[in-house]
Amino acid sequence: MFGFMQRVSLSRVHTIVGLAAGILSIAFSLTAFLRPPSNKAELIAIVQDSKTEKAVSGATIEVLTPEDTLITTLKPDWSGKARYKLDEGRYRLRVSHPSYRAEVRDVQLISKESTEVRVQLRSGAPLDAVRRLFHH
Repeated sequence: MFGFMQRVSLSRVHTIVGLAAGILSIAFSLTAFLRPPSNKAELIAIVQDSKTEKAVSGATIEVLTPEDTLITTLKPDWSGKARYKLDEGRYRLRVSHPSYRAEVRDVQLISKESTEVRVQLRSGAPLDAVRRLFHH
């Protein structure tokens, strides 16, 4: 009789655990479904070398307002890409790297859309250009 009671109890525990897991699963699905969709726009900046078109991962990407107020600073990953979610609107990207000349791009982001901006950096740091002026 003890073996029968143990089986019934174990069966009941399995039922309760299964039911609880099902309820939790439904609750999480509903919260994901009922959550309002993001109205943010996604900025995808891709930084490349202008000659080789290879990724430049060590660059700094500054995301600015049109009035040059800094919003955030991004670092591209190994593939030269950086992503950031922003409100719809106009922004300015300033991309710099010690081995390249800085580049600035204006971009218009649209709500709920991804906007890809390719920035090709030209070799020669700004200091190299200044030095060349004084040595000629």
